[in-house]
Amino acid sequence: MKRRKQFFMSWGLVSSLIITGCAQPGGGQTAEGEQVIRIGHLPITHAAPAYFLDHYQDELLDGVEVELIRFSSWIELMDALNAGRIDGASVLFELAIKARERGIGIEAVALGHREGNPIIVDPEVDRVEDLEGTTVAIPHTLSAHNLLLDEMLQRAGMEYGDVNVVEMPPPEMPAALSEGRVSSYIVAEPFGALGVQNEVGEVLYQSNDFCPDNCLCCALVLREDFMEEFPDAADEFMQGYFAASERAGENSEESRAVHASYLPVEESALELSLEWISYSNLDIEEEEFDYLRRKLVEMQLVDQPPRYEELVNRTYLEGRES
Repeated sequence: MKRRKQFFMSWGLVSSLIITGCAQPGGGQTAEGEQVIRIGHLPITHAAPAYFLDHYQDELLDGVEVELIRFSSWIELMDALNAGRIDGASVLFELAIKARERGIGIEAVALGHREGNPIIVDPEVDRVEDLEGTTVAIPHTLSAHNLLLDEMLQRAGMEYGDVNVVEMPPPEMPAALSEGRVSSYIVAEPFGALGVQNEVGEVLYQSNDFCPDNCLCCALVLREDFMEEFPDAADEFMQGYFAASERAGENSEESRAVHASYLPVEESALELSLEWISYSNLDIEEEEFDYLRRKLVEMQLVDQPPRYEELVNRTYLEGRES
């Protein structure tokens, strides 16, 4: 039997942040008269374009200031987004679909990333069938990670109920695998890379092994009332966002340093994580969306999901090169 290394991780970025204030679009103006845009996120590599826009906003934005607001859970983030306490967010696409189904006025304007969703398993797990009767952790039922799990089990001739699925905060997953509380976890980066680098887990599959092109995971969404009231600010923000995504994808020392300033993990784990993720082609393709929509209905996670044109706003994507 392979010996598990004891795994500890300090994740100071996941402390809860309580947002107060009125639920009006726009975060006011700075002393210089710049429009403030409040963007929510969780501390994961999937939100990197927002980090880079925050870091380089003096260069990439004119007349607009981005205020990043960090959350410790998707529930907290969605509560703030739904109530209008933030203007937009980097959020799980599946949660955005559910919010729109419930009548929340948000639109998906770009992806946050592509790939970067490994399926991590105990080193003693050699194939999917070995997971039967074990516990698998996912961050949220409405996530690409849950859909990936279902797709993987189906292709192995297994059923969803053949494993015990638990929701777990991503920072806890590598430790849970090390301690034997789970046999596998599927999650956003950098937590997969942390498990591999600390030799508590191995990659069984990557997300692109199961989805057409890519399993849509995290999207940038903006509230409709914000875009309607501040169209110029929204346009400036989106131009900066796409420019920031290009910098996030650069394999340079400077780029890695920016990533590290928002994601304080071991350098080796961060480097591996960035090998698995891409920030190019943030377009939202209709074929990919339809696959996601069908999968959510099949798993009975949504009842009447919005159609592509009801959720995806291509205003800022038109004319961009993939």
